[in-house]
Amino acid sequence: MISSDLPLIDLHRHLDGSIRLETILDVGRQYNLPLPASDVEALRPFVQVTDRQPGVMAFIEKFQWMVAILVNYDVCRRVAYENVVDAQAEGVDYVELRFSPWFMAESHHLNPAGVVEAVVDGVESARRETGMAAQLIGILSRTYGQESALRELDALLSQRDHIIALDLAGDEANFPGDLFSQHLAVARENGWKITVHAGESAGAYSVWQALTELGAARIGHAVHAVEDPLLMDYLAQHEIGIECNLTSNVQTSTVNDYPSHPIKQFLEHGILATINTDDPGISGIDLVYEYQVAAPAAGLSAAQIRQAQINALQVCFLSLEAKEALMARKNKQ
Repeated sequence: MISSDLPLIDLHRHLDGSIRLETILDVGRQYNLPLPASDVEALRPFVQVTDRQPGVMAFIEKFQWMVAILVNYDVCRRVAYENVVDAQAEGVDYVELRFSPWFMAESHHLNPAGVVEAVVDGVESARRETGMAAQLIGILSRTYGQESALRELDALLSQRDHIIALDLAGDEANFPGDLFSQHLAVARENGWKITVHAGESAGAYSVWQALTELGAARIGHAVHAVEDPLLMDYLAQHEIGIECNLTSNVQTSTVNDYPSHPIKQFLEHGILATINTDDPGISGIDLVYEYQVAAPAAGLSAAQIRQAQINALQVCFLSLEAKEALMARKNKQ
């Protein structure tokens, strides 16, 4: 189902939700951390989702053992490096990795700016060694409130030239986007694109807010956008990219099952919907699975799956020249 003449692109992939089980065990042993298991298969049910969760925040609790190993900047660097290597091993041609420095720093009281520097260094090292095309998106985590988001923003701005966009993620239902409008205004002033988690735990109004108040060029999830016909028209007319995450949305109970996912409605409406992994280390999937298993289960035709792949190239946060270079590299393979 994957079109070999097009680059395979993952636009919505959380770096801190894509940590190898082997790395969790290795770091746990090295630093004598209290892990719940001592081998990969025994660890898996503690880290990966095996049953549907009652909501997004319950799903996020699965991050516990991933962030628990981020004991210092060297481990943060290693995790970032391995993210790029693993994406390439999946067959991904271009990945935009997003991360929350405060979320990564919290467990071991690290300096968020140090986390950002380590993540940038890890990704840059992997890019140099592998030739993989990868970029970073910084996250402001709503869950910690406005003051913490300001500290996150400052930490991310310390590496502004190595970050292409800013995302607002976390507890959408209890921390609405208008609390962070000034944060995102600063991000835009610094030349960053904006993508926002919206319409996942809150309704269509949250997507409207992300677009009209926060300046979002892309929306993560946007599941509830289908409830508002005017919003659907707006998304299509203004060429807003939608970062769909099929398996993740089933696992968080955002949708009941794959056929209930609105991606088919998005594509039929001419909306630039894309297929992504979200947190592959927690969901126990990769991008190939999302294309070959999840997308057909969601009712997409081969033509619609190809269109999602085309859309990803159109709405990715790369310059026109970089997009052309990505296509040229693909055509040489």
